[in-house]
Amino acid sequence: MARQLDEQIAGRFPVGQRLRVLDVGMGQGTQALRLARAGHQVTGIEREPAMIAAAREALAGEPEGIRERVRIVEGDGRDTGVHFLPGSFDVVLCHGVLMYVEEPDALLAGLARMLAPGGLLSLLVRNADALAMRPGLSGDWAGAMDAFDTVSYLNRLGLEVRADRLTTLTAALAGIGAPLHSWYGVRVFTDTAADGTEPPDGLETLLAVEERAGRTDPYRAVAALLHLCGVRG
Repeated sequence: MARQLDEQIAGRFPVGQRLRVLDVGMGQGTQALRLARAGHQVTGIEREPAMIAAAREALAGEPEGIRERVRIVEGDGRDTGVHFLPGSFDVVLCHGVLMYVEEPDALLAGLARMLAPGGLLSLLVRNADALAMRPGLSGDWAGAMDAFDTVSYLNRLGLEVRADRLTTLTAALAGIGAPLHSWYGVRVFTDTAADGTEPPDGLETLLAVEERAGRTDPYRAVAALLHLCGVRG
């Protein structure tokens, strides 16, 4: 996903431009720190105290120049209008958040308002059109059958959450003035892989295969996650 995001940034903004980035639901700050290391000014918003503590700890281990480029705001992603003025950011990230929001339309509209004209909105969501893949590949036939007719699923944390369909989000992005520009699949082949296992052919080979599949039909359509990139008109 990071490679996909970098591709979109490189294709939309001049080389060397320091971007204003908003990371909504920043978690432990993985993407925020990565983009700050690349020279961008990053604001992260997060409501979970444990995640904020982890992000601050990770940030504390960075050089001063990078620490100065990251701001952490404690708050809910649905309240971006409370914290920031419209058009304040060139890039807005919302990765792994929509599945926890029952009605995402207001959140998406708020994210679009944060973008300057021509700005990039990056969403990472669970793919509702492929919910039967994980139980099916694991031999859970009853679970696969149930998954065909639902947009809810049990995530790896044991929480009942919601997935999104590409067609629904495409229409939503058009409606908020940030129409879909590009989309990718994420975790096409690796969704059922055990955490922490070393790939037999090495991590770089695995990433190369996933990156190719994530931009290639029909593979990307059955990925566990979808990475959608909209552009503010």
